[in-house]
Amino acid sequence: MASSCLFQSPPLFSLQPKTHTSLKPHFFAIKASAQSTPSASQPSPPQPIVSKPRRPADENIRDEARRNNPTHSHRFSAKYVPFNSDPSSSTESYSLDEIVYRSQSGGLLDVQHDMDALKNYDGKYWRDLFDSRVGKTTWPYGSGVWSKKEWVLPEIDSDDIVSAFEGNSNLFWAERFGKQFLGMSELWVKHCGISHTGSFKDLGMTVLVSQVNRLRKMNRPVVGVGCASTGDTSAALSAYCASAGIPSIVFLPANRISIAQLVQPIANGAFVLSLDTDFDGCMHLIREVTSELPIYLANSLNSLRLEGQKTAAIEILQQFDWEVPDWVIVPGGNLGNIYAFYKGFHMCKELGLVDRIPRLVCAQAANANPLYLHYKSGWKDFKPIKANTTFASAIQIGDPVSIDRAVYALKNSNGIVEEATEEELMDAMAQADSTGMFICPHTGVALTALIKLRKSGVIGPTDRTVVVSTAHGLKFTQSKIDYHSKDIKDIACRFANPPVHVKADFGSVMDVLKKYLLSKAPKY
Repeated sequence: MASSCLFQSPPLFSLQPKTHTSLKPHFFAIKASAQSTPSASQPSPPQPIVSKPRRPADENIRDEARRNNPTHSHRFSAKYVPFNSDPSSSTESYSLDEIVYRSQSGGLLDVQHDMDALKNYDGKYWRDLFDSRVGKTTWPYGSGVWSKKEWVLPEIDSDDIVSAFEGNSNLFWAERFGKQFLGMSELWVKHCGISHTGSFKDLGMTVLVSQVNRLRKMNRPVVGVGCASTGDTSAALSAYCASAGIPSIVFLPANRISIAQLVQPIANGAFVLSLDTDFDGCMHLIREVTSELPIYLANSLNSLRLEGQKTAAIEILQQFDWEVPDWVIVPGGNLGNIYAFYKGFHMCKELGLVDRIPRLVCAQAANANPLYLHYKSGWKDFKPIKANTTFASAIQIGDPVSIDRAVYALKNSNGIVEEATEEELMDAMAQADSTGMFICPHTGVALTALIKLRKSGVIGPTDRTVVVSTAHGLKFTQSKIDYHSKDIKDIACRFANPPVHVKADFGSVMDVLKKYLLSKAPKY
């Protein structure tokens, strides 16, 4: 990631390049263009992070933010509108402070930002502002989500934000896997699993729970927050609600998630209901319950979460110094994330931070592949399916809520949908782990999609490609144990690496080690 820009002391827009000869041009302070200069009638724009003295000992970072930013100094705003509606014919909209999940016609909602207000500042202004906040502890900008606050929830008071400084996750060069297995020089992995609760769901949950915190302070009828989950959503919801002191209610499909995923909401004090159904059944029940009780719905039917998840796309651009990759591959289950990535990339293009967007690939498990089947049919009438069991349990969904969002994102990014069988995803996971990674099965699905697209020539050897790793491999250790024990029915486990049992004597150990070293010795 590019280093943070340096800024001179106020006044903000009298800035010139620093005179230190050791600095590269990228480190120049902000110099506002004519487009970015505030007029007399236009409030001051968001302030970049500047050097400041240490705060008083009796003041925490939230107190400091409250003192420095007592009121909003901009006119940015956002609202709910029907998803993909024609603005010339639809006047339906809702304040983000309303509790609403569907449009009047029953369709999805989307968060629409006032793009004209955001366009008062050019792409360079936004790039420099976002870069200036990376790696800081200034509340709330230490978060990878809230460092883009003006593009997420512009009207929320920073004092209402619930954050664990999520985001800013690692984007690393998967050098050996790319070269050895794919013949690629530019394979990168965006490890969203390196986060507070171990998955990308933190990015959306900080936004949703922050808005709930705001609503509760406004005395809106919200007692708790609820979700249906295949594991990661419940972990994120319970953690952020616990941080804010808000009750959380979780509906989980019994015996269908890993122990590591189950223990997270339990440990964070959530009220957990284990239901004898699959995710789709849990989702149906939570929607019915939230329509009758003062429980705020936290599933991705609620478009607020996607506002946080889109910041991972912006981070990718930041980490490439605002250069656009050729491909981004995202595992897909309920399908909100593929749209979130599209939205993040599209906003950056529309606001002048970049000049194009990458092509998107949505990767599904073959045992839960309704989007893949829809894509292969030429986008004809979508048909939900009954999802079968998959090691990629978080995407074991047959009737995805965000199907319309996903189709829109893929059509508008010249996107592709691929699938992975259970054997393919587990083999890909094992191969990736053998090169130093420790990925989840869902990332195995994404890597399988990449392998297939490389073999077919769709993705070239020098195409800069980002695979989004959605969760940490430590949540799925049992699947790895089963694979390396060759204890999975109908799967050969070709890359298993079981321990070798040896007698506890010097001769036996030496014999085994000599044989092993001989097999690994360079062959000239």
